[in-house]
Amino acid sequence: MAEKPTRETAMTLLKKYNQNDSLIKHALAVEAVMVHFAEKLGEDDIEKWRVIGLAHDLDYEKYPEQHCVKTKEILTEEGWPEDYIRAIMSHGWKICTDVEPKERMEKVLYTIDELTGLIVATVLMRPSKSVLDLKVSSVKKKFKNKNFAAGVDRGLIEEGAAMLGMDLSEVIEETIKGMQAAADELDLRGEL
Repeated sequence: MAEKPTRETAMTLLKKYNQNDSLIKHALAVEAVMVHFAEKLGEDDIEKWRVIGLAHDLDYEKYPEQHCVKTKEILTEEGWPEDYIRAIMSHGWKICTDVEPKERMEKVLYTIDELTGLIVATVLMRPSKSVLDLKVSSVKKKFKNKNFAAGVDRGLIEEGAAMLGMDLSEVIEETIKGMQAAADELDLRGEL
C-alpha cells in the first residue's frame, strides 16, 4: 500500500477480523472521539486520527492473547505506514506492549480507549439510554465506583489525562462530545 490507509480500508479490515457488534461499535466510538480531538486540537491530518481510532483493536476478537502484536503483523502485511502501526501499538502500553505513547495522537488514543467503554456503560444505565444528555458529573460518579464497569482501568485513563496535560473532567467532556457526534452510529441516541 503506497498511499495512506483510508477509513474504507480500516473498516474492511475491522470487519474482516471482528464480527462482534460490541467490538465494532467500540471501534466506531474511538474513531468518533479521535476525530473530535483532532478537530479540537487543530490537527492537519484528521483522516489519520480517524483511521487509527477505527483500526486500534483490529486483532482483539480473534487474538485477545496477542492483542496489538497481531495487529502489528496484520498491518505490516497490509503495507500500512510505520507511524500508523506505532500509534496503534502505543494504546496497549504497559498492558500488552512496551510502546510508550509519545505523539499527541498516541496519548489521546491511550487515554480515551478505556474511557469510551466507561461512557457506554454509564449511558446504558441511564433512564434515557442516551449519550446526548449525558453529563460529566454522571461519568465521574461512575468513575469513582470501582465496582461499576470493573474492567475499565481508571488508572490508565488518569495517567493518559496527565500525559495530555488535561484535567480528567475535560477529557471526559471532550470524549462525550465526540461520542455525541456519532450517537446514531453507536446506537446511543436512546429515548431522546
